[in-house]
Amino acid sequence: MPITRPARRTTAPRRTARRCAAALAVAALLAGVAGCGGDGDRDGGGGTGRDAMRDLAAQKPAWKPCTPSSGAKGGASPPSPLPDGTRWECAFMDVPLDYADPGGDTVELALIRARARDRAKRIGSLVFNFGGPGGSGITALPSLGGEYEALRGRYDLVSFDPRGVGLSDGVECLDRRELDAFFAQDATPDTAAEEKALHGGLGKYAAACEENSGRMLPHVGTENAARDMDLLRQVLGDAKLYYFGISYGTELGGVYAHLFPRRVGRAVLDAVVDPGGTVEQGALGQAAGFQLALGNFAADCVRRGDRCALPGSTPQEIERFVTDLLARLDKRPVQGIGDRELTQTHALGGILQALYSKKYWQYLEQGLDEADGGDGALLLALSDLMNGRDENGDYNNLRAANAAINCVDDRRRFTVEQIRAKLPEFRRVSPVFGDALAWEMLGCGQWPVAGRSDHPEVSAPGAPPILVVGTTGDPATPFAGAAAMASALGKGVGVEVTYRGEGHGAYNGGDACVRRVVNAYLLDGRVPASGTVCP
Repeated sequence: MPITRPARRTTAPRRTARRCAAALAVAALLAGVAGCGGDGDRDGGGGTGRDAMRDLAAQKPAWKPCTPSSGAKGGASPPSPLPDGTRWECAFMDVPLDYADPGGDTVELALIRARARDRAKRIGSLVFNFGGPGGSGITALPSLGGEYEALRGRYDLVSFDPRGVGLSDGVECLDRRELDAFFAQDATPDTAAEEKALHGGLGKYAAACEENSGRMLPHVGTENAARDMDLLRQVLGDAKLYYFGISYGTELGGVYAHLFPRRVGRAVLDAVVDPGGTVEQGALGQAAGFQLALGNFAADCVRRGDRCALPGSTPQEIERFVTDLLARLDKRPVQGIGDRELTQTHALGGILQALYSKKYWQYLEQGLDEADGGDGALLLALSDLMNGRDENGDYNNLRAANAAINCVDDRRRFTVEQIRAKLPEFRRVSPVFGDALAWEMLGCGQWPVAGRSDHPEVSAPGAPPILVVGTTGDPATPFAGAAAMASALGKGVGVEVTYRGEGHGAYNGGDACVRRVVNAYLLDGRVPASGTVCP
């Protein structure tokens, strides 16, 4: 059956790109030593820094109601109070720039919290990391605060911007005009000239990061963020770290458990990164995951029949429509927002952004339909969210911090020739996303700081049980990562829970079974049987 464009339906009011961007703001996210170690914890500290670490652990954050300047960059409004009127409080704390020299320079971390409702039964502080790497906890926790009201019964909800991120001492690279050009460049080159342009753009980006943030670049990364979390634990006054990590936050939690196994209290890892995978394996896994999510989106569209705005009577025909649309945009971009066009690269970013959660499939359907008709505003707004660009054209530093953390964590560096040789495999895994995710591996090739290892170390003998929650339809952290993390944490530590569903992250997906299992563990210490399946 030939694919034809259906007539536009008028059964529901058209949403604007601005409204969608507001609705999807949260989806843009979607990854220290106690007494210098002892008791089996692998802190790596030395005796000469004990006094400095003791002083840092004794600091008292000056918690105050969050203001526009402390709530987010760019003068955004402070976070809204929680349903019972509880206001979010913000503060800062100092951590060593270099844990090998804890008496030297320090960097500042931004903190946010909402205090527990039942102070008499309070367990402690529950620290969140929502992923990226590079995502702002200062922004994410208030946006999602209502999801954790049951947990706030007995925990202070706490998050932070890790070193290099957001309101903490951050990584800065290009200015806003340069970033507009950088994110519009062709990320799936088809010719030698396009390959050269992509390589040159990445080199310019790396050089700007070094020029503007060279002091920070060697000291961002997951191991230092884990040490910062242990210092935060002490500053908060907790004997153990209670932790909820999502996406990249699961890797951070695993590294923390490896460094400080006996400092772990209760920890949940949701939407789990495979700790044993290489960069290439991770990229291939994401290509397969997003292709699966696109297929599920297409199948849902077909099931809805005439209520779906996209052409095609089978999922394969809808996927072919998407592929054809992207090919047309590669040759001829369409009108976007203002004087900015929707390029193939922006369209890919918008599609990826919307596939993070089933809640946003409606916007993906609408954006694809409108782009096919020459209006790229909605897909461009989704792409802007992926890149941390707001409606005023200002960027947060999500992508800069993401690059800095990833490139210092992983030692592998790829060349243009190596990427070109890997394209056939990526295309077999994902006809839609394979090229983009293969070329993305070029990003660290010209980075000014060497990477540290091939993969994170998360083995945590001696740690208590840690819940590891995987979602079968997760596009960004494929389901197999949960089993890999549970195994790597060690026998008796990793407790695997499966959510049979869609989206990136199970707890916030709204499934009652997942929430019941996680809440019982965090609030009452009830450890489920490993292999528990929801729903």
